[in-house]
Amino acid sequence: MPEKETIHIIDDEKIIHEVLEDLLVSEGYQCELSSNGQEALRKHKTESFDLVLLDLLMPGMNGIEVLQEIKKIDPHAVVIIITAYASVESAITAMKKGAFDYIQKPFQHDELLITLRRAIKHKKLQEENIQLKDQLKRKFSFDQIIGKSKNMQDVFAVIKAAAPTRSTILIQGESGTGKELVAKAIHHNSQRVNFPFITVNSGSLPPELLESHLFGHVKGAFTGAVSQKKGLFEAADKGSIFFDEISSLNLETQAKLLRVLQEKEFMRLGGTKTIKVDTRVIAATNTDLEELINKNHFREDLFYRLNVIKIEIPPLRERKEDIPLLVRHFLELYSKENHKENLKVTEDLMELLENYSWPGNVRELENLIERTVVLTRSKIIGREQIPSFLLKSKITGKTDLLVSDHNLKLKERTRIFQKNAVIDALKKSNGIQKKAADLLGVKPTTLNEMIKRLNIETNSSQKE
Repeated sequence: MPEKETIHIIDDEKIIHEVLEDLLVSEGYQCELSSNGQEALRKHKTESFDLVLLDLLMPGMNGIEVLQEIKKIDPHAVVIIITAYASVESAITAMKKGAFDYIQKPFQHDELLITLRRAIKHKKLQEENIQLKDQLKRKFSFDQIIGKSKNMQDVFAVIKAAAPTRSTILIQGESGTGKELVAKAIHHNSQRVNFPFITVNSGSLPPELLESHLFGHVKGAFTGAVSQKKGLFEAADKGSIFFDEISSLNLETQAKLLRVLQEKEFMRLGGTKTIKVDTRVIAATNTDLEELINKNHFREDLFYRLNVIKIEIPPLRERKEDIPLLVRHFLELYSKENHKENLKVTEDLMELLENYSWPGNVRELENLIERTVVLTRSKIIGREQIPSFLLKSKITGKTDLLVSDHNLKLKERTRIFQKNAVIDALKKSNGIQKKAADLLGVKPTTLNEMIKRLNIETNSSQKE
């Protein structure tokens, strides 16, 4: 059975104690009684209450003074003032000092119970909101971005310094390295935490529709615009807006984004009114923006406006010492989620995981561990329980082939490996891109972008 809510009754009249206690106990509540402010405050320092019924006029400390002291002890305390001398002035004063509501003596039992239930519902919603914020803060705290390697510690240092500022941030890293997680960590550790964090999937919409999503539109701005609509920048006012893969924006949209960054204002599509916003922009990309600038595919002025603080997330193959930490983290996470005892991997499997190059980075590793936990019937996970392509990659030595040509720079070696991995995944999935994306541990949109960037020929009819 659920615990009974406890109500603290603070009143100097014994008859009020008796009436309220009889009524509330009959309704299933527990009661604590105090006859004056000093007694009540002593109890509040050692006990917690779901609700406080507080008389306004008492000898010694009056109700307003007691209310203020209770709020110092517990800022989230829900207090209902009871008064026989109700007036607009006393009610306003009590509400300004933090009272939830007030009722007047002599009170009707039904009226009191309705106000009390509403106050308790408010208290529960308040507690749920606090718990949710705590969960979000833990989920997106910096220690949830796992890594003990030197290059990840350098990343943490930049994130911690950047989060409290108002600066625009550019996050660079390969697909699957956790760019959105970093963006959320920045937002949830900034002063904007109580305002929206909105993600824009830059490459998922045609340019005209994307601009309508970003800036909104007025009625009649285009065919189908039957009413005025707010855009994402307005929705993210005082919060953060995250552009996932900003390189996919066309030049016209880039120009409009630049204006928002510089002037903190924009106009809805088809509109003439200038709208002011205070929105922090965090952008991410897995491509070389400076290379796109040279090809006239990305505005140089926008790049410099975005690149105020740059955070480069290293690929997983460059921080192999983090792999055991990540494996243990994902094992624990998905063991709990699937109601299994904590699972472990064998030493030779861990060695294999450490030596694999992870073209899909942390996302690929997470997907592999989740799949393995779901399918395994054993408490110990070995090599025989993982996909065959991981075993083959170790035997064929594709990673060694990449480094055998000393004339290749790291970027080109990485490109060749990615291309081989994508081609191999497409072959295994008979050209079906969604299945290939699952094998690589990346989103289908990311795989499609990689296919274009790496100039891989595919059967376009097999995306599904």
